[in-house]
Amino acid sequence: MGRRFGWLWAAYAVSALGTWLAFDAFSVIAVLVLHAGAAEVALLAASGPAVGAVLAVPLGPWVEFRRKRPVMAGMDLVRCAALLSIPAAYAFGGLGLGQLLVVSVVVAAADITFNAASGAFVKGLVPADRLLTANARFESTNWTALVLGPPLGGAAIGLFGPVATVVANAVSFLLSALGIRAVGGGEPRPERTGAARLRAADLLDGWRHILTSPVLRPLFFNNLAANALIMVAAPPLAVLMLGPLGFAPWQYGLAFAVPCLGGLLGSWLARPLVARHGQRRVLRAAGTLRAVWPLGLAFVGPGLPGLLLVMVLEFGVITCSGLYSPVYATRRLECTPNDRVARTLTAWSVTGKATTAALTALWGLLAALTGPRTAIALAGVLLLATPALLWREPREATERLSPATVPPSPGGSPPSR
Repeated sequence: MGRRFGWLWAAYAVSALGTWLAFDAFSVIAVLVLHAGAAEVALLAASGPAVGAVLAVPLGPWVEFRRKRPVMAGMDLVRCAALLSIPAAYAFGGLGLGQLLVVSVVVAAADITFNAASGAFVKGLVPADRLLTANARFESTNWTALVLGPPLGGAAIGLFGPVATVVANAVSFLLSALGIRAVGGGEPRPERTGAARLRAADLLDGWRHILTSPVLRPLFFNNLAANALIMVAAPPLAVLMLGPLGFAPWQYGLAFAVPCLGGLLGSWLARPLVARHGQRRVLRAAGTLRAVWPLGLAFVGPGLPGLLLVMVLEFGVITCSGLYSPVYATRRLECTPNDRVARTLTAWSVTGKATTAALTALWGLLAALTGPRTAIALAGVLLLATPALLWREPREATERLSPATVPPSPGGSPPSR
């Protein structure tokens, strides 16, 4: 797909590895350095992404009418600078929970802005017939980084201290910015039609496009519900495995690291399955199958059988997700005109992060009141209903984009980091 895509892919790979090296780094720092309690750690984990998502809302329209490559490099540098403030404050003994929260907000807003810009940028970079291949490569890269990153990050914290992975993540964003700069090539400045300045209505254009599209609307609501219900079960499962069931931390990490190989398998299968069965069938099948597995987590027991059960169930979820994600990302971009890509992706990301954060807090309360197994089971039961959203798309529904809004070589966007 050319040298320019190669540089972009390399930039994504190095920043993805840095991100997963620093997996849960803020919580680790809060516990080990600041001696924060469970409530403070939960507040940090939920509030940072949620507030960052709110702040990113006006950035979608702002990104839409600017050259995307400088925005992407700029967001990488913003994340690098914000993260480097943590080891600097730690070195001088001034690190506090408030700073971690502010950095978390800044990084979350920059993440959403970067992904919105990258979707619009890559759409004109990758040849149309390689769209799914590009998305599958990004997806497989992300799962590879997820397999390697957390174990290496844990070792780095043990050897070099609690802020080591934050430094590594900051450096990865700097390298990503350099890689994006190396992509090169010209990029015309998007022309704005209508009002010359940002209007309040522009903030809603992304949601308006999603909700009026017969193809995107069911994908959007399925994505919101399925992702949130899969994620909300993670904290209760951690409490169950590390508490009553008595699993060691390394066993808990192993139970989720090994199944991530399923993400590689799913992403490798995406293109041949779509070529044989079509996007519509693959989305419905993968979306249905990924909803089946999590309910079994409510029945996990102690010892080796319980550990193997978690691995099998997580492998099933992750394999189906690895197949589903590049196909749905491809379909989403194919159904979005050039002049709405950034706003649409921003609206999608903002809603997803806010929904997941809110439901995670709610499920934490539910687990405290009813027990972790009940919370996991309820999430699994509700998840079984989400595939119905994928079957609501009318058979005759198609997206027709005018020639003025369709680029000569549409492409995909890297998955969210």
